Amino acid sequence: MDASDSPRRDELASFLRSRRERLTPEDVGLPVGRRRRTPGLRREEVAQLAAIGVTWYTWLEQARDIQVSAEVLDAIARTLRLDRSERNHLFSLAGSIDPTPANSYSPVSEAIRLMIDQLDPFPSSVQNNRFDVLAYNRSFERLFCDLDAVPAEDRNMIWLAFTHEQVRATMGDLDLTLRLMTAKFRASMTANLGEPAWKALLNRLQTESAEFRELWERHEVMTPTTARKHYRHREVGDLHLLASNLWFEPNPASPHIVTYSPSDEATAAKLPQLVREPLPAL
Repeated sequence: MDASDSPRRDELASFLRSRRERLTPEDVGLPVGRRRRTPGLRREEVAQLAAIGVTWYTWLEQARDIQVSAEVLDAIARTLRLDRSERNHLFSLAGSIDPTPANSYSPVSEAIRLMIDQLDPFPSSVQNNRFDVLAYNRSFERLFCDLDAVPAEDRNMIWLAFTHEQVRATMGDLDLTLRLMTAKFRASMTANLGEPAWKALLNRLQTESAEFRELWERHEVMTPTTARKHYRHREVGDLHLLASNLWFEPNPASPHIVTYSPSDEATAAKLPQLVREPLPAL
């Protein structure tokens, strides 16, 4: 953390204390326990939830002159439930670059957005090789979940596949899908080992999902291919689809369109139902 000037360190320390003190144990799923003499979470609780050292976090709140990585700041921001403005403030005070800023993803042109909209009722999206969902049409959203309600930094298919219950329930071959996604993620990460956004996503997945940790330790790798997919939609029923990838550039790391087309007549007849009528909220 490049925060060598004392005023900035003092402001960072005060900001962290104020955000910690506004949270209760119930807010983060901790037992209430005995009556507390001071409001909010304890420092050791924040450190535990963020998977960092208690001493390290305490030094931050004491305005010590220490170096803190973007991954640690990301973990603290998530633990303290910081919104986008607060998160920006934290990284600014720390003199660090946010690995998952709201505007960090490659922009998608209006022409591409119009293209995937016209692909309805075939579920289609624009993704990068980190599985960030950059754009999507209505049938893609109806197939998986209400992506508009998902924070921009969580709009990532591998993250949703391991953590979002509705998305997981839709995947008919969940175990195989998770294994293949992890293998593709590892293969793509080879060229991005030093990138903060990649490291932050990897850290989140390892922290939040025992399934991911087990699959990650297998060290399997795989490149994207056309694949058959089986989904169990809560309203439409079983869907058998072919997933195809169309890259914008020869570089496989560039954003690409992912489109699901029907692999049988029954699925072809069901897909229009995804966009014909509003689906009831869960």
